[in-house]
Amino acid sequence: MTNNEALTMRAAAVTRYGAPDVVVLRDVPRPAPGPRDVLIRVRATTVSSGDARMRARRVPSGMGFLVRLAVGWNAPRHAVLGTECAGEIVATGAEVTRFRPGDAVIAFTGAAMGMHAEYTVVPEDGLVAPKPDALSWEEAAALLFGGTAALHYLRHEARVKPGERVLIVGASGAVGAAAVQIARHEGAEVTAVCSAANAALARELGAAKVIDYHAEDFARADTQWDVVMDCVGAADYARCRRVLAPGGRLLRVVCGLAGQFAAPFQGRFSGHRVIAGVAAERPDDVLALVAMAREGTYRAVIDEVLPLARIAEAHARVDTGHKRGSVVIAVGGGPPPRRHPSR
Repeated sequence: MTNNEALTMRAAAVTRYGAPDVVVLRDVPRPAPGPRDVLIRVRATTVSSGDARMRARRVPSGMGFLVRLAVGWNAPRHAVLGTECAGEIVATGAEVTRFRPGDAVIAFTGAAMGMHAEYTVVPEDGLVAPKPDALSWEEAAALLFGGTAALHYLRHEARVKPGERVLIVGASGAVGAAAVQIARHEGAEVTAVCSAANAALARELGAAKVIDYHAEDFARADTQWDVVMDCVGAADYARCRRVLAPGGRLLRVVCGLAGQFAAPFQGRFSGHRVIAGVAAERPDDVLALVAMAREGTYRAVIDEVLPLARIAEAHARVDTGHKRGSVVIAVGGGPPPRRHPSR
């Protein structure tokens, strides 16, 4: 290996906002770990709905100007997207004590991104944890984007209790599939809203009932739920009010700026709570998801696996709005691209 090769890596970069074809592979400097960082050789990552929204600057209503100020005016300030990965540690900073080279880990960077590359750096005390041994790189890489959001809303915000009735709208995407499992893990009775084609998957993940949104409007149902979690931006409070039980909580995972401002004030006279906003990123949640994966109560749903060279196709798949779970990117070799059997 030449010195130049040792200092560079292949990465998928977004140099301007736009369609999937704005994602290009290029050689970029390989990051170096700081004193408290670990350098991870990425084996698998995902293209999430968050990545696709960032690439296209497709943001909830009213947030376009603020997003441009925060993340870049004409292109993402962090050109290399990607929020989660699985891989092995190849180097550590001088002050790192939790990990050592050779450790297999999963990691989540959230808004910092940077996972669509052959190497990435994360803080030792950040969102990084040992990879469950039984999981493949692809399965491990897809645990965190949906899982951390589901834990934030269901456990920390709604505080779902055993026996409560929970409705998950958009139950077959990465966040929705995680939410079905986590609500069930918390002891809730889960109703999933998805297409008929995904009904079997929703039941397999733990849903007791499934509503096909093509055939039935959950908002006109005779049932009431203690928690309604909208993972796709399809349900505001006006639509959900009559199906929220007394003390019910509406969780708006995808919500425009006006909805976020209104959320704290909506439902107060009806005894409801409306919760919206960005999900917090907690190291304890990463460890909780790893523990659940080890015990077999939580798993990632994989829609498709593609190599890094075909990452633009992965973005296009996410843009359809019909993926099941996560679209995974295999980085640096591995098996050929394939459809996952669950699809």
